[in-house]
Amino acid sequence: MKAKLAVLTLFALAPLAASAQTVIKGKSNAVHVEIKDKTVSRPVIAWISPDQVSLPVSQKKFTIRAGIKSSSRLKDVSVYLNGKPLSSDRGMSVGTGNSSAFDKTVEKEVELSNGLNEIKIVAINEQDQSVTDVRTVNASLPVITASQRTDYALIIATNDYDEWDDLTNPVFDANTIAEELSEHYGFKVEKLLNGTTSQILSKIREYGKRSYMPNDQLFIFIAGHGQFDEVFSDGYIVGKNSRLNDEAKESYISHSNLRTIVSNIPSNHTYLMMDVCFGGTFDRSVAKRGQDDDAMYSDVAPSEFIERKLRFKTRLYVTSGGKQYVPDGRPGAHSPFARKFLESLRNYGGRDRVLTTQEIFNYLETLPMEPHRGEFEGNEPGSDFVFVAK
Repeated sequence: MKAKLAVLTLFALAPLAASAQTVIKGKSNAVHVEIKDKTVSRPVIAWISPDQVSLPVSQKKFTIRAGIKSSSRLKDVSVYLNGKPLSSDRGMSVGTGNSSAFDKTVEKEVELSNGLNEIKIVAINEQDQSVTDVRTVNASLPVITASQRTDYALIIATNDYDEWDDLTNPVFDANTIAEELSEHYGFKVEKLLNGTTSQILSKIREYGKRSYMPNDQLFIFIAGHGQFDEVFSDGYIVGKNSRLNDEAKESYISHSNLRTIVSNIPSNHTYLMMDVCFGGTFDRSVAKRGQDDDAMYSDVAPSEFIERKLRFKTRLYVTSGGKQYVPDGRPGAHSPFARKFLESLRNYGGRDRVLTTQEIFNYLETLPMEPHRGEFEGNEPGSDFVFVAK
């Protein structure tokens, strides 16, 4: 009878084996049963920042911090901001040093939108057990309007050269454009006239070290000699000290170098204009094709420019020609390109008093030597640059 009771006891405990380890020890006529719990629990998310379920903040940048505790290896930890994935770490197997616990620390700096921001963390262990936890951060950010904007202009022009033939109009064009931008559009203008390549690069670098507000704009105008090298397949800005016989182009500023420098200036909105020969080869696709007759146009619509300017990063350029020579113009009469640009400026944007890159190009595209326009590294679709008349 005692043997039958022992069998019945073991039968009753059998269902526990799926989630527990059963150890049976026999001693004389008694049966002793030990159950060691091996059930795997879901991961646990411990928030550090935000430290509240709903947290009010007044800054745009915010750091998400959380710890993930799991009794088994974590297979994936994903972080989302307003439904968009920020990061996902898979296959984590680094433990804490304890016998059975595995930890993961989440730390991510994000930029918040004005209003409610949802932060979600999803953790999954190797048994495909998941946990999701959500917190909200309510950001009260100052609204930036178009009026809270500083417009900068860097005007670079060279007439006088050590070895190249001197030009007539670049400095005259630069002075006139600078005056127009300062007097009628409120730009803070700085000029560099007849500079060496070192002076030009140093001056542009100064603008790369400045701090800019989100709506600030930077307009860069360069006028003077330009050159193209078929071997290097690159265009060049010619400085005062550029040598005629310089196969290595060490005394020139390459378009590829200029592209990199200008695109890395931290201004959200940068517009580059070059009135130089072969200026269109600033675009790599132009540099790699033959002498061109047709300009390539980017799709920049003139409508809703202010709203888009506030939302999208701008890296746009326009040049006085493609892969070709462009005329300097009659002495004291401005170059044809500068003349058309001044004509667009002096229209002051029409009724709305706002001049867009599209409107500027409408003036320039009538030139016999068709100008070239486009975008470079960092530009976002729908971006624009505006000249707002006083």
